[in-house]
Amino acid sequence: MDKHQADPYRQQLQRMRTELLAQIAQQRGGDVSRVEAATAHFARPEDSHAQMATERETEFALAEHETAELNAIDAALKRIDAGKYGECTDCGADIGKGRLHAAPEAQRCIQCQEKFELQHPA
Repeated sequence: MDKHQADPYRQQLQRMRTELLAQIAQQRGGDVSRVEAATAHFARPEDSHAQMATERETEFALAEHETAELNAIDAALKRIDAGKYGECTDCGADIGKGRLHAAPEAQRCIQCQEKFELQHPA
């Protein structure tokens, strides 16, 4: 897919990136880092140790998910710049337009994604 054909996907990815960054900032209460937000959140003496541990694990899982999502978006934008957008990173086949509309950050075709998920269960 050439860069001109990829423009709508670039715009969608840039919107997704902006929205994700805004969501992260809003959840943290502004420009506070995840660590600072977690520290403030876990500093309540009325919470039990188990409750604090559960909340901490949840915070870190969310941070990991947000980071992975942001990395996937950035990688897709780099593939557009490199002229490789829409090509499966594993087999080189074209990724279907339907898949790209649903998940513009997709890096694999359906077949390779299924193989990947079987080899790397969540």
